[in-house]
Amino acid sequence: MKSDKKSGREPSLLEAILPVVCLAILMGLVIATFGDDATGGPAQLALISAGAISGVLAFLRGVSWKMLETSVVSTISSATIPMLILLCIGALIGVWMLAGVIPTLVYYGTQVLSPSIFYPSALLLCAIVSLAIGSSWTTAGAIGVALMGIAEATGLSLAMTAGAVISGSYFGDKLSPLSDTTNLAPAVAGSELFEHIRFLLWTTVPAILIAFVFFVVAALMTGTTPEAAQVGGLIEALDGSFNINLWLFAPLIILLILAQRRVPALPTLLLSIVIGGVFTFFFQRDAGSDASQIIQSAWQVAANGFEAETGHPVVDNLLSRGGMSSMLTTIWLIISAMFFSGMMEGSGQLARLVIAMTRGLQRAGSVIVGAGLTAFAANLIASDQYMSIVITGRMYADEFKRRKLDPVNLSRALEDYGTVTSPLIPWNTCGAYMAATLGVATISYLPFAVFNYVGPIIAMIYAATHFQIREAKEDPQAA
Repeated sequence: MKSDKKSGREPSLLEAILPVVCLAILMGLVIATFGDDATGGPAQLALISAGAISGVLAFLRGVSWKMLETSVVSTISSATIPMLILLCIGALIGVWMLAGVIPTLVYYGTQVLSPSIFYPSALLLCAIVSLAIGSSWTTAGAIGVALMGIAEATGLSLAMTAGAVISGSYFGDKLSPLSDTTNLAPAVAGSELFEHIRFLLWTTVPAILIAFVFFVVAALMTGTTPEAAQVGGLIEALDGSFNINLWLFAPLIILLILAQRRVPALPTLLLSIVIGGVFTFFFQRDAGSDASQIIQSAWQVAANGFEAETGHPVVDNLLSRGGMSSMLTTIWLIISAMFFSGMMEGSGQLARLVIAMTRGLQRAGSVIVGAGLTAFAANLIASDQYMSIVITGRMYADEFKRRKLDPVNLSRALEDYGTVTSPLIPWNTCGAYMAATLGVATISYLPFAVFNYVGPIIAMIYAATHFQIREAKEDPQAA
């Protein structure tokens, strides 16, 4: 068959692997050299360099630049909504700081959540909220930010707190019938939603219990108890700088209700920003300030973040954050990751890797693990949670049917390995979001995101022992 000059010949396995190997080497060097600052530019350059290597290899095989460019544009456009959500979260944090919403949450939370049980409490709170609304991003952006503030104010580990927030947030993201990934996984695998959720319980419940025990032990071993003067100073500074009252819980409650009713994220966040501005006018207005001055202040903090001036260094450091500008480095990281992914997909190298990963799988358990590891690899290469689920689901659906495995095995694997590992990868959209929102580098919170890496381990043990692997149901019409 004559080869298409636009698409070129099929890549060899070596050509498909080479850009991934280069990315792994570059990322290793970047992290070793820059540490927590890796995602401030060095990681972006590594992703673009690896993408360029992929493009050069494709060009040498006869793939046209136009095809590669189209693939990159399509891939980046798939991340447009997540990037807009990031900007809105930045604006929301800034405006809610100005309105006193987040300071109020910190004010009451510092008094209610004892440091001795803080980590498991943070885990449970985020798990309950994310299960109710089905969104890890909303949970981390609303509840997580407040919990991080409480941890910073009381001298607790920010990395461990971020791990507890992410573990709890992804419990709901994985299990809630309102979650987009919980609906997407059975849709691409061909299973039924509630059957998928019931089957997920076998791996998800043990994982969250292990995470809970871990954070209980961590809390007991840490034994951090802030001095009364420290907490008192924090409360006094908040009370002196903001009009703290229970009405300021209303914007958070409205946001959670909208999310629970499955109102799309962008309008939910935009409305929450407006509500924050309204609450600023009613509760935080200085004497003599008019509506135009409040609008100007809200506009400014939405764009560039809130600068606290309480006279208390800890509180000023705690509350000075937010703004769309704070998310620009993260968006740069996402665009760079999408460039690499688009080059890999447009060149055919991604498809070649997928074929290589599925070859030679014999036992049912190995096929399930293969699907899971493919989902994880897609998180690394495609840098997006949804692409991980869709690519893997489409690739393995027929193979599971051929082996007479129930589709719930595949949909569970997509969640066990795909959904929960996405925030563990710095250049994945989820990892970038969590690091930017919680203010902790991915590599710092990774050891403490227990739920997110215990789940895949449990799933692998099940597959190896053939525990809870379901055969396909017999079709009565086929008999």
